[in-house]
Amino acid sequence: MSNPTTYIVPATIRRERADKVLAQAFPEHSRAAIQRAMEAGLVKADGKVIAQSQEVRAGQMLEFALPETVAAELKAVDIPLDVIFEDKHLIVLNKAAGMVVHPGTDTGEDTMVHALLAHCAGGLSGIGGVERPGIVHRLDKETSGLLVVAKNDAAHRALADQFASRTLTKEYVAFVAGVPQADTGTINSAISRHPVHRHRMTVGEGGRPSRTDWTVEQKFAGQAALLRCRIHTGRTHQIRVHLKSLGHPILGDATYGWKPNPALPVPARVMLHAEHLVFAHPVSGKVMDLHAPLPKDFRQVLAALRKL
Repeated sequence: MSNPTTYIVPATIRRERADKVLAQAFPEHSRAAIQRAMEAGLVKADGKVIAQSQEVRAGQMLEFALPETVAAELKAVDIPLDVIFEDKHLIVLNKAAGMVVHPGTDTGEDTMVHALLAHCAGGLSGIGGVERPGIVHRLDKETSGLLVVAKNDAAHRALADQFASRTLTKEYVAFVAGVPQADTGTINSAISRHPVHRHRMTVGEGGRPSRTDWTVEQKFAGQAALLRCRIHTGRTHQIRVHLKSLGHPILGDATYGWKPNPALPVPARVMLHAEHLVFAHPVSGKVMDLHAPLPKDFRQVLAALRKL
């Protein structure tokens, strides 16, 4: 644990989340680092331990320390990566379906982090910690497509700010069961953890605001459709749970209501692909407009659907 640091909330602050106040006052520490300190009980207001969401006000004395970072035993593993773009600040990958992004208790030494440690040879941002070096956002294991990774802390913070402020464009393509009545639409449904099945998400009151815009790109004999989805928020399983609520679950997504149809191909995974990403380069400011080509299994399903 680092030495405790004290800070008096200035008069300009009326009521604000403690983690935000400290991250603004101490820019050398990321907000994620401050939040980890809170989770460890290392942040106090007027001598009492506080939670991440607790608000503070002018005149309060905050005291915080950062927990020690214990290095995990992660090996660099030479696993081929599909690189869409790379420079000294960041790398954009076309993640293969089935690849887990960060290691966990149930993973082996075949995650994207293991591959990145080998590919970048130490040149990854440390903000995400040992298990998530440079990782700015996430994709589910079965989802393929574009993933951005930061190589230094400045790039990490700038990219994370774009994701948090929703100033970038994120578009996915998905094959869904059935064909929506309209050709385009918007789903504004809050998303929260399912009260019974904790590995699932659900829509309903009390969740976090979530928005997905969708457009039908192709229709297949009234049996299925190819949708392009643009997400304005980044909730867990957002597109999957939103399309289920629309009545058109993604092909292969048994978790969210898909059931095999004898008239349709049976995919080996959830047919969701992060195809298009637009963001500002974290250093140059240049607009990065990137596409990930459809993977082989997507092309195979598309060919089968076109024969209906």
